Amino acid sequence: MKRICVFCGSSPGADACYTDGAEQLGRAIVATRCALVYGGARVGLMGRVADAVLEAGGEVIGVIPRSFARLVAHRGLTKLHIVDSMHERKTMMFDFSDAFVALPGGFGTMEEVLEVLTWAQLGFHKKPCGLINVDGYFDSFLMFLDHAVSEGFIKREHLDMLFVTDNPKDILVLMETYSAPEVGKWMNPL
Repeated sequence: MKRICVFCGSSPGADACYTDGAEQLGRAIVATRCALVYGGARVGLMGRVADAVLEAGGEVIGVIPRSFARLVAHRGLTKLHIVDSMHERKTMMFDFSDAFVALPGGFGTMEEVLEVLTWAQLGFHKKPCGLINVDGYFDSFLMFLDHAVSEGFIKREHLDMLFVTDNPKDILVLMETYSAPEVGKWMNPL
């Protein structure tokens, strides 16, 4: 892995543990000699993970839609790509990245991590995906995913593609040895 894409909130969250988690992940990315790819903002957890990578001497590649750039773009990055749409942003971030990690966040974070996980499930890529479960933030979401497995909507092998840990260093180690499962998407093909 050379570049890790991080999806996370453009808000800092209600507890300092979230910004601490973002900073720990940023330092861990640099310690593994990887670069950060992210949404290009200077605010919230996005800004904290980028700043942590930069402060540790790492490379940061941001991708932000033109409509947000004037308001929240981080101007101190190694490289900032300004694109025309969210779709272009997500495509570019995907193309630049070797792995995907989500920190706590809202609708956008969940949408982004679920999209790359869905693409992995469909066999469109073999890149690892994971969640940093800071202070149990994703516990309810993980319960929902287990429920979807028990109800026959997700195969256990596909859910097992999602790495989950509360330690940023651990997730990067797990991702280094990832091998995508060879299992079909369809539960009951016709």
